[in-house]
Amino acid sequence: MEEVLIPLIVFGTFFGIAYLYFTTRNRERMAMIERGQSASIFDRNKKFKLQSWTLRIGVLAIGISVGILLGSIVSNTGIVDEEAAFPAMIFLFGGAGLVVSYFLERKLQKEDD
Repeated sequence: MEEVLIPLIVFGTFFGIAYLYFTTRNRERMAMIERGQSASIFDRNKKFKLQSWTLRIGVLAIGISVGILLGSIVSNTGIVDEEAAFPAMIFLFGGAGLVVSYFLERKLQKEDD
């Protein structure tokens, strides 16, 4: 019986949070529309670009995979223990991937302007 309650509680929690988020957002937007304020803040196209997110995730995934590969190489050569090599290399190359994606986005944004 308890095995059934845990997924139900987790699902109920996620549903409750999503319900509160969307109803609150709707009430805020309706109140702004009633007051006659500009609806330009609802335009997410300026803030969220799918291309930049896919670029970030792609470069991050490449960095993490290179980190796993180099972590394996470093741990097999005996330079660093396996417990330290994998997390260190994953975070190092994952962070480097995010830095590279930042500069790529900045370069692409300058080309668009």
